[in-house]
Parts: sequence; structure tokens; C-alpha cells
Amino acid sequence: MIDVLDTNVLVRYLVGDVKAQQEKAVFWFQEARSGKRKILVKPIVVAETCFVLEKFYKKTRSEIAESLGVVLCQRWLKVEDRSSLLGALDFYENKNHFVDSFLLAWSVKNKAKILTFDLDLLKLASC
Repeated sequence: MIDVLDTNVLVRYLVGDVKAQQEKAVFWFQEARSGKRKILVKPIVVAETCFVLEKFYKKTRSEIAESLGVVLCQRWLKVEDRSSLLGALDFYENKNHFVDSFLLAWSVKNKAKILTFDLDLLKLASC
């Protein structure tokens, strides 16, 4: 059986503002690291985590990209579309919205066009 990670767990793990919840998140991650638990991280959770950290915790995009990059690289976590998410963090760090960054990274990886009316995204996609 696999457990799916919610945004609030990832935020508490990274921020540590609610110590009891951070400790529980650390415990779950330790279980995953030891093979006792399987944890799935979905792209939508990463997107929401970026939003929460940026808007509510006033973290910089650089701080967010760095901390999420460390988490998403952990092989004991099952990260859905890991390579696109890691690529998205690079674009996100350079002032793009996370969802646009994910679409851009995914389209590059899959050699797909992005259908959009967003002129800034079109410029990036054509590079």
C-alpha cells in the first residue's frame, strides 16, 4: 500500500512552525527511508507547496526551489514525474509561476508543444 502526501505535511516538514506536526512528518519520512512506509508525492502537492511557502511564509523562490529540490531528490520517496518537477524548480526559481514552470519542463521532456495564450510562456517555450 502507498500513502499520498498532503501539502500541509510537506509545509510543516519544511517550515517547522508547528513542532508536533513537523515531528510527525519527520517520523513518516524516516519510515519511508527505512522501507516501512511508501509515500507518493504528486505534482499538484508540489505546486500548492510552492504557493503556500511563497505567499504565506514569504519564502523566496530560490529558498523554495532549493528546499523542495532536496526533498524531491530522495529516492525513498515516490515522486510522480520527478524529472519534470525538478526541471520545473529551475524555471520557477527564475521568476516563472510554478504551474507554467512545470508545463515548460514537462513539454521539454516530452517534446510537446504548449497551447497557451500566455505570451511570456510562449516566449519561454519557443527557446
